[in-house]
Amino acid sequence: MKITSAEFVTGLKGEAPILYEHKPQYAFIGRSNVGKSSLINCLLDRKSLVKTSSTAGKTKEINFFLVNYKMYFVDLPGYGFSHSTIEEEAAFSQLIQWYFMEPVFKRKAVLIVDARIKPSDFDLEMYRILKENEVETIVVANKVDSLIQKEKHANLKALAEAFPGVSIIPCSAKTRLGRDEIWKKLLE
Repeated sequence: MKITSAEFVTGLKGEAPILYEHKPQYAFIGRSNVGKSSLINCLLDRKSLVKTSSTAGKTKEINFFLVNYKMYFVDLPGYGFSHSTIEEEAAFSQLIQWYFMEPVFKRKAVLIVDARIKPSDFDLEMYRILKENEVETIVVANKVDSLIQKEKHANLKALAEAFPGVSIIPCSAKTRLGRDEIWKKLLE
């Protein structure tokens, strides 16, 4: 996919007209520090459109990025591992669930998991929420570049068992591995 434009439009914490525009929305969700911002930047051929941070839990609202003037990339707050209070975590969880229950023109979710470890309970719960709300989901196993081949094979097999019936896309935002396959799945 050739990216001709990508820009931040708005961050929101509730109802807004942008939710109901007739543009596809591709929502990126994952555990804090899984590389969500880096992956979005990789897909958009940008270095710092989406702010990355060494501190987990920086995204506090639903951020919309207009891509090629015809679709939105939606960056959702990360879950788990953040330095947020219990109250903030509960608010983020409610915000995420609210977003996936809102009717939109066309939406897909990109659930980003860490290829180096087993899926967390948070990952499995998010997958359950997405299925329950009938949101078409792509599972991306990020950070595969840090695994040796044997680990990569074993970990991808474990992810396939944890997310039955969904193809797992091995990915590295750092090396751009999986970028074209993710775009292909998004645009199907």
